Amino acid sequence: MALHGLGKVTIGVPNVDDTIAYYNDFGLQHRGNGVFATRDGGEQLEIVHAPMRRLLELSIAADDPDDIASIASRLDKLGVPNDHEPTTVRAIEPVTGTTVRVAVRPRIAVDPVPPSTPYNGPGRIDRWGRAPFLSRTEPVRPRKLGHAVLGSTNLQATMRFFTDGLGFRVSDYMGEKAAFLRCSVEHHNVLVMAAPVSFLHHTSWQVDDVDEVGRGAQDMLEGNPERHIWGLGRHYAGANFFYYLKDPAGNFSEYYSDMDTIPEDELWSPDVLHGLQGLYSWGPPPPPSFLEPEDLASLMTGSHSEQAR
Repeated sequence: MALHGLGKVTIGVPNVDDTIAYYNDFGLQHRGNGVFATRDGGEQLEIVHAPMRRLLELSIAADDPDDIASIASRLDKLGVPNDHEPTTVRAIEPVTGTTVRVAVRPRIAVDPVPPSTPYNGPGRIDRWGRAPFLSRTEPVRPRKLGHAVLGSTNLQATMRFFTDGLGFRVSDYMGEKAAFLRCSVEHHNVLVMAAPVSFLHHTSWQVDDVDEVGRGAQDMLEGNPERHIWGLGRHYAGANFFYYLKDPAGNFSEYYSDMDTIPEDELWSPDVLHGLQGLYSWGPPPPPSFLEPEDLASLMTGSHSEQAR
């Protein structure tokens, strides 16, 4: 695949300072002016001011200028206006209004997780003595931006933009309500779901293992229990461990580890998952506020107000 993952998300929020403080606690490295970096992916988040919370821009990584030219050609065939330069193409997804930029970017080089986190099992001893995670007291630092989840008022049109226009592939469906899309070897990098208003549901950040998912969440919740949304659990689609928290603007952020991968030389047939099957295999049931964020009504009112101006 010519695409190889997400580059960066730019999120607009009304409360910039509070949101910057949250993502600093989350473990991203603040490089100033609301720009944050992950351990392996470089600058992958930017927080800027907006009247209401929304995903302003999504950046996607491509290998070379030929890939950019191919994407620009496909967008032209879809009738989507785009700005095409040798190493980047920029277009606005017509339904959500999100600016999507595909740019030539080096592939993220990730050092493998060291063999300091082995797990014992029945009849199998991979470690001796006390579990080594007990000595891991440093703050959790996400490795990279893994995926973003967008609500769209026209699911099929937004899907076409990403698949027919940009070259994403479908990994799985959640009935007729959502689709897991990938632009890398990971199970999904964008999930598009049907919604009454276009909005950012969550961003997801990779950590080393399930212990870091739990440690990161525990540190975030210490003194701030209102940040809790859902977890600890394991998804069915993608199979990753998860824990969801909420930033001060209302966006959810996820720590995840151990996601399914889909190598280029491996056949993969998308499944159609129904009900809550795609959401989780085990863990506490998702709260209503995860399925329908509490500020959806105000986002709908705000979006109508913005369109009327």
